[in-house]
Amino acid sequence: MEISMVKKIKNNDLSEVKASGCALVDFSAAWCGPCNMLAPVLEELSDEMDGVAFFNADAEANMELSSKYGVTSIPALFIFRDGRPVAQTVGFQPKEVIKGWIESNRN
Repeated sequence: MEISMVKKIKNNDLSEVKASGCALVDFSAAWCGPCNMLAPVLEELSDEMDGVAFFNADAEANMELSSKYGVTSIPALFIFRDGRPVAQTVGFQPKEVIKGWIESNRN
């Protein structure tokens, strides 16, 4: 069994995200086709990229967070630096595009 490098956010708790210097949070849902296509891409990136913590938040199970960050479409990706969101994008994108987006927003 493969161990996921992407940590799950539960109970609207961003404490681990805030404790990470740079973190990517993926708001998604199990029924969302593009979200399911994106999940393995984020797993690969979490294994390849040092210095970035990867998290997944089920948008429906974490409604308070979804509302707080204005998530209206999924998948929605947010980059947090020092506990604050600094960039966001919506929808499925190829691995290299996401990697470049993370790189350009991580510092």
